[in-house]
Amino acid sequence: MSEPAPLDPAEFARTLPVSRETLERLQLWLDELRRWQARINLVGPSTLDDPWRRHILDSAQLVRFLPPDTRRVVDLGSGAGLPGLILAILGVPAVHLVESDRRKAAFLLTCKGKLGLRGVVVHAARAEDLNLPPADVVTARALAPLEELLPLALRFAHARTRFLFLKGREVESELTRARRSWKIAARLHPSLSSPEGRVLEIEQVRAIGTEPDERHAP
Repeated sequence: MSEPAPLDPAEFARTLPVSRETLERLQLWLDELRRWQARINLVGPSTLDDPWRRHILDSAQLVRFLPPDTRRVVDLGSGAGLPGLILAILGVPAVHLVESDRRKAAFLLTCKGKLGLRGVVVHAARAEDLNLPPADVVTARALAPLEELLPLALRFAHARTRFLFLKGREVESELTRARRSWKIAARLHPSLSSPEGRVLEIEQVRAIGTEPDERHAP
């Protein structure tokens, strides 16, 4: 099966309606990404043949699953700002970007300044070393298998935190392995950006053999 034609900004806006100002900010982020990509490897080089689909739409689709009262998002392993910085551009009030690679963190800080994203906080640190207030939503994209990702994500959770993870074709196998250690209430949604992609939405999770606590389950 042939690859689809690259997505352009107008097609993106038809898929996920956004303002002209938001489209301009997304384009500014992409321009900055291309500049930095020449010096450090922020994304796979081949993905820049279709960045509006592979990166912007892939990240922006998470807005469909944000609770209406979402104020605070923690994005683990942000890299080039995917998905956290894209969600900030789309209007999430407070987004904490966790990225231990200091060069990538410098890119994120540059984007924050150039795009005027006052609600963005960049943490150049490992998630295991951070102690942040709990978030309404925790996100991650291509960071780690689910069984390794859940303990990290739960560090930033309260009773009603929603977890949104962008996953690929192995997501059902990851869920099967993770459920050996965790009780998980999850839904899988088709990705808007790739026929093989899935959005994994988790609303309840706790370790098997433990009682629900006020942070991790209703």
